[in-house]
Amino acid sequence: MSKTATKPQPDAGPDLRQKTVPRQGRALETYERILGVAAELLGEVGVERLSTNLVCERAGLTPPALYRYFPNKYALLHELGERLMAAQNQLLEAWATPATMALPRAKFEDSVVALFAQTLQVTEAEPAGVWITRALRAVPALQEVRIASHRHVTRIIEDAFMAAHPQARRAEVQIFARLAVETAYATQEMLFDDPGLDPLAVGRMLASMIGSESVKLRRADRI
Repeated sequence: MSKTATKPQPDAGPDLRQKTVPRQGRALETYERILGVAAELLGEVGVERLSTNLVCERAGLTPPALYRYFPNKYALLHELGERLMAAQNQLLEAWATPATMALPRAKFEDSVVALFAQTLQVTEAEPAGVWITRALRAVPALQEVRIASHRHVTRIIEDAFMAAHPQARRAEVQIFARLAVETAYATQEMLFDDPGLDPLAVGRMLASMIGSESVKLRRADRI
């Protein structure tokens, strides 16, 4: 009688769960110091060379002190990614309102240019923001942070657009919103990789593309 082969289990990837999230006192200071040093080192050495040992050495901590909060470097990067996405999303959430979606095309595109510029500024101002952006796409274990964030803001844009143009086709608006989010994010990465490009010119062309599709969707509510 042949034995039933055991089906291999898929690799679950590294543990991204924080062990403890302190709220106050010295523990909170240590927690924030770990994250600050991790961001600092990430900007210096990149994702591959970053390690918990390097973080401990720079922060003046023992490994057990770090592992009390983070099980590995990917959990550190996960928290840094969550913070960056939250900072970016705060800008988009303030922008994505029915009033914005109802603006005439020229003013709508101006608002997109302004949002894109603000998002660039926030990302570049965040410690190791450019490297965190790259890590969220390059490291498989971290990609869900980016994807979940993009789904979240897609829904916000979709709902705001539908509130401004209730007869538009929601399925098309959803695609428009997701493409706008993904295109803006990829455009930001392009500027990080090619700093010789003019951010304002790039932002204006991006806004023109998004504005053009917005106008098409608006027309649908008149049919």
